[in-house]
Amino acid sequence: MEAARNQRVVRAGELEIRPAEFVALASGRRLHLTVRELELLTALAERPDRIVGRQDLFRLVWGEPYRKSDRSVDVYVGKLRLKLEEALPHRRFIHTHFGFGYRFWPEPRSD
Repeated sequence: MEAARNQRVVRAGELEIRPAEFVALASGRRLHLTVRELELLTALAERPDRIVGRQDLFRLVWGEPYRKSDRSVDVYVGKLRLKLEEALPHRRFIHTHFGFGYRFWPEPRSD
């Protein structure tokens, strides 16, 4: 079971995430993500169309209880969005739900 879990690949359109290899690809090109950015992307992409709260993301990615004044999740989401938008400018992947958290849902950009 653990071997299958380690080999998983998460796909969302032109985005492919291979967590066990620490690789994310956009249209076949490698994204240059930090380990935290990749872990955050994976945590969101494994829960498509579900709002994931900051507390849950902090626990999943940092492995610690969330501290209310810590803005790490927001900072990393911002960096991750920039890298995704640079690689795939016609798509929007991470949506903010103010007061609740973030949702991974790839959709065409409308702006």
